[in-house]
Amino acid sequence: MGPLKGSLLNLSYGTGRIFVVPHENIGGQLQGGVVQLPIPDFPTGTMRGRFHPGNGHLYTCGLYAWAGNRQTEGGFYRVRATGKASWVPIGLHARTNGMEIQFSDALDPGLANDPKSYAVKVWSLKRSADYGSKHIDEHSLNVAGATLAAEKKSVFLSIPKLEPTWCMEIKWTCAARMETVSRVRCITPFTD
Repeated sequence: MGPLKGSLLNLSYGTGRIFVVPHENIGGQLQGGVVQLPIPDFPTGTMRGRFHPGNGHLYTCGLYAWAGNRQTEGGFYRVRATGKASWVPIGLHARTNGMEIQFSDALDPGLANDPKSYAVKVWSLKRSADYGSKHIDEHSLNVAGATLAAEKKSVFLSIPKLEPTWCMEIKWTCAARMETVSRVRCITPFTD
């Protein structure tokens, strides 16, 4: 899978999508986010993904039976790296004063170093017997600075008022299109 090799993937039966799950372990507590791969939705839900040992392609099958929004009866799919840049986040690291995001491909320095290229918001959820919750105490956080690393694939976002939260959304414009790291969960102590 090219630059995604070694990444954790999530196949969604309900949406017919594949997500990269950048994550980290801080003191035994896992936290991370999800990012949809920039490929079209499948006509069915996807499940049972396997990588071919010879060509490295991902094969997955799908169907529709209940509780999904992709309603074609069934399908068998191949996903492969094309060699084209995709700018997918493959790593997230919470720090005491911000977030570091690692990307699959080199970013545009002019966009990546501009704090205005990013938008961050956080919120909590209400635990209940109901499925889901409205966003509670949703608010934006100021991105005071953005620093692209020398290898041009990692950026550090300086976020002065960053605190542990249930949910975080980071949007950015660093490579000719707007992307989103959605539902980044920061509930553990940060590392430096």
